[in-house]
Amino acid sequence: MSLVQAVADGKLVESTASATSLSASSSSSSNSLDKDSFLQLLVAQMKYQDPLEPTSNTEYISQFATFSELEEMQNMRTSTDMARAQELVGKQVILKVTSETTGNTDYVSGMVDYTIFENGKSFLSVSGKLYSLDDLDTVVEPEYIEAYDLATTFVTDLGKLPKVGNLNVGNKNAVDALEKTYTGMTDYQKTFLAKEVVTSLKSYIAKMDELEKLEEDA
Repeated sequence: MSLVQAVADGKLVESTASATSLSASSSSSSNSLDKDSFLQLLVAQMKYQDPLEPTSNTEYISQFATFSELEEMQNMRTSTDMARAQELVGKQVILKVTSETTGNTDYVSGMVDYTIFENGKSFLSVSGKLYSLDDLDTVVEPEYIEAYDLATTFVTDLGKLPKVGNLNVGNKNAVDALEKTYTGMTDYQKTFLAKEVVTSLKSYIAKMDELEKLEEDA
């Protein structure tokens, strides 16, 4: 499973994830309002109202209607969040997470394995930990993953070659394969390669051309 990070000049921008999501750590408490909450407020209001100027039934009905409308809006948002979370399963995401202890903000990246719903909130499982849907920062496009994996393989294969000074014609196939891969990359994919990587590739190509010319002249 590939993990993703921000890329700048072909280099990964390092980030450290907090131990747990701030949102997930507070999942035990629910802030949602329901009819039970309304009844508790209603009882308290009736208990402490002025007996000389009691609240009219019409006002109670109006309050209930307003509360019912609020509850319906919350239910709609809950349903929307659940559907949104389900659509993220199997996708690469980047989460913006705030540490509960330090207050520092870090980024977590990985694939969403599954989702759960607790206390009126949706949570995403990423790399074995649960994060609130509210922590979602970016849904990574497949093109990013493809470019990232291609660049990683390219750098690994380049690193398998001997130093330019120790290059010989026996390395021709490897150098040609790297040149072909680089030539076939899109401009977007090439941005995942650091400038020194491209410079190194060009040095290998130039050295191989020189070795081939010497072999032809011999």
